Amino acid sequence: MMKYMQRIGRSLMLPVAVLPAAAILLGIGYGIDHEGWGSGNQLAAFLIKAGGSILDHLGVLFAVGIALGMSKDRDGSAALSGLVAFLVVTTLLSADSVAVIQGIPPENVNAAFTKIDNPFIGILSGLIASIMYNRFSQVKLIDALAFFSGRRLVPIMSALAMIVASLILLFVWPVVYTALVSFGEAIASLGFVGAGLYGFFNRLLIPLGLHHALNSVFWFDVAGINDIGKFWSGEGTKGVTGMYQAGFFPVMMFGLPAAALAMYHTAKSKQKKQVASLMLAAGFAAFLTGVTEPIEFAFMFAAPALYVVHAVFTGLSLAIAAFFGWTAGFGFSAGLIDFVLSSGLPLANYPFMLILQGLVFAVIYYFVFRFLIVRFNFKTPGREDVELQEAAAPAAAGDKYAVMAAEIYEGLGGDSNVTSIDNCVTRLRVEVKDMEAVNQQKIKSTGIPGINIVGSNSIQVIVGTSVQFVADEMHKLRK
Repeated sequence: MMKYMQRIGRSLMLPVAVLPAAAILLGIGYGIDHEGWGSGNQLAAFLIKAGGSILDHLGVLFAVGIALGMSKDRDGSAALSGLVAFLVVTTLLSADSVAVIQGIPPENVNAAFTKIDNPFIGILSGLIASIMYNRFSQVKLIDALAFFSGRRLVPIMSALAMIVASLILLFVWPVVYTALVSFGEAIASLGFVGAGLYGFFNRLLIPLGLHHALNSVFWFDVAGINDIGKFWSGEGTKGVTGMYQAGFFPVMMFGLPAAALAMYHTAKSKQKKQVASLMLAAGFAAFLTGVTEPIEFAFMFAAPALYVVHAVFTGLSLAIAAFFGWTAGFGFSAGLIDFVLSSGLPLANYPFMLILQGLVFAVIYYFVFRFLIVRFNFKTPGREDVELQEAAAPAAAGDKYAVMAAEIYEGLGGDSNVTSIDNCVTRLRVEVKDMEAVNQQKIKSTGIPGINIVGSNSIQVIVGTSVQFVADEMHKLRK
């Protein structure tokens, strides 16, 4: 079950990666028309509407992304089936359709059906479509129906499955929706404490890949909070909307890079050079884009206690920002790019106080991490008992990903041991026959931030934002 949930988290990264486009378009559009949000400038209106077209349709993006990511061979017909499934359920359970089905006036329809095109329904549609693809994509019908065999059969079966699912949701969804709203309201009612609790559990769930489920409640329009959508559209409350985003900026832009510096300073002398290159790149990525996994996975499993401390600090950061009403937002993650784009938006409230908070958190992260690493001899990068081997030098700059891929592939056991290769934003996700045949030291010698064993046959290699290039090269190596 956990492995299945991790695959869902990986599949969600494809549609989530679209969000920076929305942030850029909305940010530029608002920069052109500060007051009218496009009403006073045609170009601004065009850009703002373009950005809204992404944020307003996350459900269908999730349906397509999940269907594609969860299908066994990532075929395009699986993505089409996800779209079909989503269209079926959102049409059948729209407020107007439910009014006709139940024979009641539209104004008496349960409020749950006014938000049926949400990310949760998108995820459900994608999962059902992927199941239909994995089950029916190779089915051969009789000659008279042969045209509808195989992949052509999948969208049809997805539509039929969603009709059944829609019938169930007609009775179940109002209950689920009410529970989600109650959960969101319970956290929201706790004010800054609720924001802190959210930040704490957000970080704790990252190793399991389940933080996306928690994020969807607070960031998107699943439970009515829609912190990202409302912040960027300007429809929320100044000093409140954005409270589930703002506190991440001090941590991602300052806290974690400071932790990376602490790990560099506590590394063994002979390994400082290698650790420096790793931590510099990871720290810069966290500061600029908010992609923190290269740093987090560097110590997440080597020193779990440090990761719990990091989760506590994240919770405190969100609580502090929410307490003072300092807000900024992001379309992708809490890095400098999103900070600059969001700082001029109407709902941004004293955003530069988050910079001051970040500088304080940088000091806290650095000294706490350095003290704990030395005091408890945590085996963070550069402090391993066995020194890392020197990575082979690439023959040319353009070959560096090929060289890294070859080393990692060999460390994984090569053709005789690797059964599948996939990747998300920063990690290679590999299935192997025998985990004992994996040479972790050889893999680490390439300079990657870390390795995560997630099952008896599943291993994640943390590469960073260049993971796609390494994955492409590894696919070329497979025979």
